[in-house]
Amino acid sequence: MTVTIGVLAVQGDVREHVAALTDLGVAAVTVRRPHEVDAVDALVIPGGESTVMDKLVRAFELQEPLRKRIANGMPVYGSCAGMIMLADRIADARPDQETLGGIDMTVRRNAFGRQVDSFETDLDYVGLAGTVHAVFIRAPWVEAVGDGVEVLARVSHGAAAGRIVAVRQGNLMATSFHPEVGDDRRIHAEFVRIIEQCR
Repeated sequence: MTVTIGVLAVQGDVREHVAALTDLGVAAVTVRRPHEVDAVDALVIPGGESTVMDKLVRAFELQEPLRKRIANGMPVYGSCAGMIMLADRIADARPDQETLGGIDMTVRRNAFGRQVDSFETDLDYVGLAGTVHAVFIRAPWVEAVGDGVEVLARVSHGAAAGRIVAVRQGNLMATSFHPEVGDDRRIHAEFVRIIEQCR
């Protein structure tokens, strides 16, 4: 199977996602122009700052092309800010903040706290053997999901125990955490499997 996965390259940890996908032997390219949206089979929306990402997506005239591809079934994976960009609803959005949408969920930005509250923990993740080491950096969590959304992981202990931090709806997948910063490529491999399933 030959697929090309785009990484939305307006802001955030773009290089790390490109590297993770390349490690899996997948062709990965950056996407920052409208015509590049149509040239990829799937998309990764990286972590970063969701309000800045939203403004840049609109400034670069990417919002409508991306919404159209998502509505037409393009597989998309979003990590951290990417999760916010894929949410249909934001609990604490800025008045002018918009998302690309696609996943029937409500997210809360910076839910775990500020930069100093960043943390790491091990998660049980549906479909994966063993635990996934998850790095949370100013991360969102999912406050509520619709009937069509599968919950893939929750925080297991501490003050945030039970909070949803990974979901899937159809061809769309999102995590609160940053799998691209470590050496474990299983989350990216799961996304590649989703792409294979829909082709």
